[in-house]
Amino acid sequence: MLFKQQALLRQKLFVLGSLAIGSLLYLVARVGSLDRLQPLCPIDGRFGPRGQDEIPLRALQFKRGLLHEFRKGNATKEQIRLLNLVQPLRGTRALLEMLNLHPAVVKASQEIHFFDNDENYAKGIEWYRKKMPFSYPHQITIEKSPAYFITEEVPERIYKMNSSIKLLIIVREPTTRAISDYTQVLEGKERKNKTYYKFEKLAIDPTTCEVNTKYKAVRTSIYTKHLERWLKYFPIEQFHIVDGDRLITEPLPELQLVEKFLNLPPRISQYNLYFNATRGFYCLRFNIVFNKCLAGSKGRIHPEVDTSVITKLRKFFHPFNQKFYQITGRTFNWP
Repeated sequence: MLFKQQALLRQKLFVLGSLAIGSLLYLVARVGSLDRLQPLCPIDGRFGPRGQDEIPLRALQFKRGLLHEFRKGNATKEQIRLLNLVQPLRGTRALLEMLNLHPAVVKASQEIHFFDNDENYAKGIEWYRKKMPFSYPHQITIEKSPAYFITEEVPERIYKMNSSIKLLIIVREPTTRAISDYTQVLEGKERKNKTYYKFEKLAIDPTTCEVNTKYKAVRTSIYTKHLERWLKYFPIEQFHIVDGDRLITEPLPELQLVEKFLNLPPRISQYNLYFNATRGFYCLRFNIVFNKCLAGSKGRIHPEVDTSVITKLRKFFHPFNQKFYQITGRTFNWP
């Protein structure tokens, strides 16, 4: 039987990430007690002069060594205490792979970045069509490019292609998402053997002692600002909000909600998901022969962040979170 190219304007679905660049989500388990909150400002006095407010590469390398022992099951209690933060997991990729368990879902193999990249968009819809996988007429194609959610031109561009499209947005606790965003950039610096400013130095404006809203990792976590831009083109009924944190700890209920939103027959069950204690997250079981776990690169070690900065960020995001709950009709257990 010949495969037919799925009708682009009729059966397209997007996953809009809002966590690190690839936004994506992360589960963070904190071990040990929090330090007493200390005054935050001035930042320069708190974190030292230039050169002392950067992350030493050996610190993350040391934590990765601890994580390796943790995953092998060889970590001592002291090593676990030192590790402090245990592997976050990137979420848009996790959601995409989990939805691919459904026989009526076909996923694009990579982030296409058609609508958020001017150069790609200029190549036209046929270029985009050729990037999509082949599928049967009854199947839904899913593409995810996390930058879609935060790029200003994207809602209008997608609307012009298909105004009835269904959209998935995966979110997680905004402060943790911002730290995950920072961590991704930090690792890029590390691969080039470069140092980078500490998160505190970037997230807090030292002149005002307030949250630095010019910092991209912070701006991306203000979900309601981005969603309001989308609502100029699409009604809220065409969106489904996925709880990224719950997707990692309890994936099945979240996946069942997505199935319902997409009007798909329920096919994903607990049989398809099993917890891998070594990796620390759920893996996928397609059948009795084929299992799949996400690549090890999907877990990142977060650097330690001053607790007073975390508190300040959570206070800053709180009113935006409340508005996001009101607009979407879904409440999350965010502090």
